[in-house]
Amino acid sequence: MLDNKEWEQLLGTYEQEDLDYAMELARSIAIAGFGKVIYFRGIIEFSNICKNDCYYCGIRKSNKACSRYRLNLDDILACCAEGYENGFRTFVRQGGEDDWFNDERMCRIVRCMKETYPDCAVTLSLGERSFASYKALREAGADRYLLRHETADPVHYRMLHPEYQRLEIRMQCLKDLKALGYQTGCGIMAGSPGQTPKTLAEDMKFMEEFQPEMIGVGPFIPHKDTPFRGEKRGSVELTLMILALCRIMLPKVLLPSTTALGTAKTDGRKQGVLAGCNVVMPNLSPISVRKKYMLYDEKAGTDITAAEGIALLREQMKEIGYEVVVGRGDFGKEKEHD
Repeated sequence: MLDNKEWEQLLGTYEQEDLDYAMELARSIAIAGFGKVIYFRGIIEFSNICKNDCYYCGIRKSNKACSRYRLNLDDILACCAEGYENGFRTFVRQGGEDDWFNDERMCRIVRCMKETYPDCAVTLSLGERSFASYKALREAGADRYLLRHETADPVHYRMLHPEYQRLEIRMQCLKDLKALGYQTGCGIMAGSPGQTPKTLAEDMKFMEEFQPEMIGVGPFIPHKDTPFRGEKRGSVELTLMILALCRIMLPKVLLPSTTALGTAKTDGRKQGVLAGCNVVMPNLSPISVRKKYMLYDEKAGTDITAAEGIALLREQMKEIGYEVVVGRGDFGKEKEHD
């Protein structure tokens, strides 16, 4: 693979023809490994209460304009029921770092989800927790965990977070998750404030060495009630280049075409698939709370029901010749689907 200087040069000097080539190569690798198949993961945004104050995030604790909520167990199971009926076999519980959801409450929810839907995978995206907490959740039945590292560069990390949030803690959490046997996901925001070809090179080297089972990459989109309100959006082209390079570097990785990409460009999620992505994550959250879980401005899909969103995404995938399949789509077992 490339060294840091080579990654830096590539990410700092590529042109349109380079992007076109990278996307074509990444797409061919994805099709060879998975077929023209897309896996749906149903996102359940269970809480927008967060103890952290990340400078880019619309649900940061200092945002007094954010209307807070929590979903209870019945709400979460209702989301799962709708998703299951529509062919979902993975549910992603995503939320702010809300201390009300302690290990006892969180484990109870995971156990209920697994008991009700034993043929489904449960993915968690709950932020930084202790090794003991991750272990308890794993033993309760959680299969996967998403924790974007945001940046592998300590100076850049400091630009994105308050001082008490530390990159070394985030990296230790990722190591803990791997050690406990989770299918583990990391990732970045393309074009986040302070990001440079040099910091991106460090991200690529980190992901090469860490060997995640999942990678989440979406463009940075500012939120009006954060310190980054006036910052420039990350480019769709850079996002697609990073996605394509991730697929080329890690051919088996599970790679979502994100909601942020679909927000930044109308056909963004289709473009992500054409850059090597093989996962799309529609929103199963109740429509009553969609606009409250606003990590960035103008988030796509907040004003349509889960069923409408699923139908729209199925049609978008069909337009580019891809089939949405029923199945968990576990890392290394992607072709095992109905």
